[in-house]
Parts: sequence; structure tokens; C-alpha cells
Amino acid sequence: MADRRRINEPAGGTVKPVYTSRLTTSVSSLQQESTRNRNFNSLRKIYLKTGLTPSASGSAYLELEQPPRIESLSCSLLSTASTLKLTCTVHGPRPLPRSSPFAPHISLSTHVKFAPFATEQRRGYLRDAGERDLAVHLETALKGVIIGDRWPKSGVEIIVTVLEGDEDLWSTKDPRISQKEKDTANAAAMMSILSGCITIASAAIADAGIDCIDLISGGLAAVISWQPTALATDRAGQVAEHRDGKKVATILDPISTEHASILAVCVVGYLQSRDEITELWIKGDLASVENLDQGDVKNLINSAIQVAIATRLVLVEATRESAEMKMTRAGNAFIRV
Repeated sequence: MADRRRINEPAGGTVKPVYTSRLTTSVSSLQQESTRNRNFNSLRKIYLKTGLTPSASGSAYLELEQPPRIESLSCSLLSTASTLKLTCTVHGPRPLPRSSPFAPHISLSTHVKFAPFATEQRRGYLRDAGERDLAVHLETALKGVIIGDRWPKSGVEIIVTVLEGDEDLWSTKDPRISQKEKDTANAAAMMSILSGCITIASAAIADAGIDCIDLISGGLAAVISWQPTALATDRAGQVAEHRDGKKVATILDPISTEHASILAVCVVGYLQSRDEITELWIKGDLASVENLDQGDVKNLINSAIQVAIATRLVLVEATRESAEMKMTRAGNAFIRV
């Protein structure tokens, strides 16, 4: 007798589907073919929309422009590049339980979770160390923005879900790349996600009507080592410098799949009206660059701030759009009454 309270397995055996690819070129050649098609100081297009989750106090959706697909894999099912797609929901402010001690400021809780299909390596149900690390950095960036003393003994929960994350699909498969360069490429992907998390969380907080001192936006920049060519030199402009026969360039809005060698990455959470940085995270190995001085690190931070300022334009426009829609709805409801 079958158990009606359970979903029984199929009577016959099943085989996991395997999707083949028409991959005829090596991984190293694919990595060389996947180069940056935009200038070193240009950014990807950003789509930002608020108010998509009615059950939440505030919500937002962010998506970055998809990188161009490699021509040699146009007939393949294998993905060659990934973009960034995030959703954010804000729940609160709401009163804390009676058992909790009195707090004069609002209690901020941040959660960053990858969807199981967000990256090439499937994620589990429980949060791993990388997701917890992103949540801590996001909380640090937002604590300096929210005016917490206006909600004593209250809590707000910010949940960011990564639907698709920037990741390096080729460096982990190329045996010629060292482990240090692989770690830097993976760090660049994680820091790109953090930059998007800061921007989308700011939009969702504004959509929830929580008072802040300013809109915070995230910015990402990197230092790369590259071999000068005619096309690459034209795209680099004036951002590259000679270092003992090698070209070292500071680029804006990097993607790990577009660059073979990333030396260092920097992400900031920037408040433009107050000219303040609430989050600063630099990772990489700038010690390998000879004749390094303090100005190079400052230049990397300033480049990330430039990206944050440009991203803020999209953030302000999306917030203004949301406010105008709410005022229109409130006016129509008042007229009906």
C-alpha cells in the first residue's frame, strides 16, 4: 500500500540529464578571447527598480549589463560570461520582543544569500562563510547611513538575494594561472556583488521610508597588469603607466572574466553629499608591482569613488521615480475619499 503522505519515487530508474557543449577550443584561448570591449574608465549599464515586493516595507531589483558572448561559443549551451542580478527586501522598522533589553538605536540585521542557481557551483541551503562575510560588510556600510536614534527598541531586517553573480568561469579551469591570481579573481567577483548589495540596499531602504543621512552607493575599481596592443591601448586612454616594461592600469567596474591578471580590487560605500566612506575593502597583491607608492593606493580608492558617484545618478533617479509614484497613489486615494 502506497503512502499517500509522501511523494513516491518513479517506478523506473531515472538518469540525470547531461547537457553537452560544442566546445572545440581550449580554456586558455577562450580566456584570451573574452576581453574587455569597453574603455577602462567606462561602466556597465544599470537597471534599478524599486517597489517590486508588496509584502515588504521596501524592495528593489538591480541588474547590470550582460557582457558580450564569445563568438566561438555562439552555438554552445555553455555560458561564457555572467552578470549581476540582485533583489532586496526591507522588513521594518518593527518593535523588538519584550524580552530584549532596551536599545536607544535601531537594531540592523543584514542577510546576503545566493540562490542555488546563482553561480556555477551550486549553493546550499545554509549560508556559507562568504555569504556571512558579505552580510557583515553590508551591515558596516549601512550602519553609518541610517539615523538609528529615531527608532528606539526597534529592528529592521535587510535581505539581499543574489539571483546571478559575477564569477570567473575560466580562471578556475586554466592550469597556467596561479592560485593567488585565482583567489584575486574570486575576490573581485565577491566584491562586485558587495558593491551591488550596497546600492540596492540603499534603494530599498529609501523605498521603505527609513530616514537616512544620504543615499549610499557602491563603487568598484581594480588594478590590472596587461600587455599593450593597438586596441587595448586605445581603450586604456591615460589610465595606464609603464612599470619596468609592463603596463599597469587602474580600471573602473571590472569583470573578472575580462582580465587575465587582476592585481588588486577595491570596493567602497560612498556618501557623496557628505564626502564620506562608510565601507572600504581592498584585496589583492600590490606588493608585486615594483615602484609602488602611496599615490597608487589613493588612486585605486578614488577610482572606486568615481564609480560610486556615477552609480548614485541611477540610484537618485530610481528613488525619485518611486517617490513620485507613491505621491500619485496617495493623491488618487485622497480624491476618492
